Amino acid sequence: MSPWITHLGGKFIVFDGPDGSGKTTQFDRFAEHCRQAGLGVCEVREPGGTAFGEQIRRILLDPASPEMSVRCEMMLYMASRAQLVEQTIAPALQRGELVLADRFISSTLAYQGAAGGLSPEEILAVGRVAVQSSWPDLTVIFDVDQRVAGARLPDSPARDRMERRSPAFHARVRQGYLDQVEAQPEKYLLIAAAADPDSVFETLLNRLQERFT
Repeated sequence: MSPWITHLGGKFIVFDGPDGSGKTTQFDRFAEHCRQAGLGVCEVREPGGTAFGEQIRRILLDPASPEMSVRCEMMLYMASRAQLVEQTIAPALQRGELVLADRFISSTLAYQGAAGGLSPEEILAVGRVAVQSSWPDLTVIFDVDQRVAGARLPDSPARDRMERRSPAFHARVRQGYLDQVEAQPEKYLLIAAAADPDSVFETLLNRLQERFT
């Protein structure tokens, strides 16, 4: 096992970023990389990750779902998150596994906060109830501009309810992520993700090695 990867046992790392940033591709590659190095990995996604959370996911992302208020949206994400933390994340951390999450509270701060208009204070107040002590050790933000992101998204009929939001909405989402990185550089890692997947993955490994050695 690479020496720096041994430092990831018992850590909680989130991969996040705007729709079309390529974060899920990098998430899958990194999880497999860690497993091949001999590290126990617990993968989770948001919303979802549990039977209850997957039901919430269908409601939140279904384009046919009735319009819901931003506050209701935020609360549903947090409900899914609370179940995920109690059922999966907290036990995995206690076992000393690396927990990798595809999205977490950083997404709520960007989508329902920066883009949707809810204050960070409100979101974090609910978040403290939902996740208790299970906060990420590091949140990796994959950043791309709207031109690159739009080209990576599926054709319009296949897009989920969040992906179908306006370009102005997605611009606010991106800025919301950048603001989080600027506010807490010790808790966030920004990765420029417009390049090809192999180049982005190499950058990711190098930056993580710097952070965890």
